[in-house]
Amino acid sequence: MDGQDDAQPMVAAGPGSPWEVFAVFLKLGLTSFGGPIAHLGYFRDELVVRRRWIDEPGYADLVALCQFLPGPASSQVGFSLGVLRGGGLLGGLAAWFAFTMPSAVFLFACALGAAAFTGPVASGVLHGLKLVAVAVVAQAIWGMARSLAPDSPRAGIALAAIVVAVFVGGSWGQIGAIALGAVAGCWLCRAPPAAVSGHLRFPVSRRAGVLALAAFAALLVVTPLIAGATGNPAAALFDAFYRSGALVFGGGHVVLPLLQVAVVAPGWVSDAAFLAGYGLAQAVPGPLFTFAAYLGAVMGPAPHGLAGAAIALVGVFLPGLLLVYGMLPFWDALRTRPLAQAAMRGTNAAVVGILAAALYDPVWTSAVLSSRDFVLALAGFLLLTVWKAPPWIVVLVLAAAGAVSRTLG
Repeated sequence: MDGQDDAQPMVAAGPGSPWEVFAVFLKLGLTSFGGPIAHLGYFRDELVVRRRWIDEPGYADLVALCQFLPGPASSQVGFSLGVLRGGGLLGGLAAWFAFTMPSAVFLFACALGAAAFTGPVASGVLHGLKLVAVAVVAQAIWGMARSLAPDSPRAGIALAAIVVAVFVGGSWGQIGAIALGAVAGCWLCRAPPAAVSGHLRFPVSRRAGVLALAAFAALLVVTPLIAGATGNPAAALFDAFYRSGALVFGGGHVVLPLLQVAVVAPGWVSDAAFLAGYGLAQAVPGPLFTFAAYLGAVMGPAPHGLAGAAIALVGVFLPGLLLVYGMLPFWDALRTRPLAQAAMRGTNAAVVGILAAALYDPVWTSAVLSSRDFVLALAGFLLLTVWKAPPWIVVLVLAAAGAVSRTLG
């Protein structure tokens, strides 16, 4: 295969099939609670330790690639392992579909039932889910700040990103903050190159990689032009979710401010429905990006329902999958370059700032409306960070507390 060297691939098991990949990832999609970091742990236990699809150094290289790229890191790792085990693109798609569909179907069902969920108890449960969003986003910022902005230069980049995201606003503010982080990182975050080991050898040619990267760029440019020229609502919906998925650096929680700009700002989804759905997404296994299925289903303008959920789901995942498929043949060379590593340090610090801005607006301003709400949100944050409770436990506790709070008045 062109573009690959003679080093041995870091795989201990023989080739499998897309059906095997589908079965293994369906099990993971039904049982992988806890968010992207936990997903990577599930993958390691099932596919590195138990099934030996890839060895430890190769898995570490793959995780590094997916953290380097925008997109949902755990889904990109799963997709890449499917490419490896399933012999190419069909194996990757089998892994993505099996890992994604359980949570997407659950959130779609919740969206269909949302209109019938009324009354004081229902209102309290939905408000409790909005408080879950406060606790989860605060926990994400806490952890990301400690790992991605641990020193003065990167803390400064994070603060500058907050300023840009708040005062410019919208998607341009977020794009500007990421660009600022990359440029500042090249200047302020240079360091000796991080040690790297092993080789990433996947059944992807350089030609296929270039085509995937070209498709990623073309869709990023062409879809807003088509949506603007035709006024087609389906094209506008796909464009909104594709752009959101293309700009997510730093983990699934960063999609929150991007999707908020994409669907709440134009009035497609209300703030209350948006945050309630985000809270529900914490209670299901699988990738957080399946929140898109909920949003596509509950949207006011057409397409909504099943068509809206499908368009939104494909739109938000597609850029990350195209990027990782396109980068697989080239990552060995790029990851050793100091300038690329410095730019990513700055970009990751900017992501912390973007998420911090989103914690205030819309998450905090829409959810914390009283001192009682503050206490519940703080309790959820402490459950996650101090007592290490699983997110689904926090969802149940705050949803019940919200229902009791509203019932008591």
